[in-house]
Amino acid sequence: MSLAARHLEARGIATVCLGSARDILEAGAPPRAVFVDYPLGHSAGKPRDRADQYRVVRAALEALHGVTTPGAMVALPGSWDSDGAWRASAMASDGGDTRMPRDTTPQYQTEEDRRLAEG
Repeated sequence: MSLAARHLEARGIATVCLGSARDILEAGAPPRAVFVDYPLGHSAGKPRDRADQYRVVRAALEALHGVTTPGAMVALPGSWDSDGAWRASAMASDGGDTRMPRDTTPQYQTEEDRRLAEG
């Protein structure tokens, strides 16, 4: 995303990258970034928490015109949970690959998602 953002910015299109992996945002050095300290895959807020999603997206839109220093990153306040258990869980590994095996069968978070996707 950072490369795409830099490409678009070079052509005069303002961008902001929203991410939850600070090291990746720093390495990619997008023109503007908003960091959310949430688990990967939840950069736009907590699932089914409209207020949180609104807060995150609003902050990103504000950064779009409010951040004027190239490469600046805004770190949003807030946490995924009260005790940081998600971070401990995410870091817990014996060093092995913890990803699920590749599966070509569509996966849906809810039955409603499946129904909407399959029409």
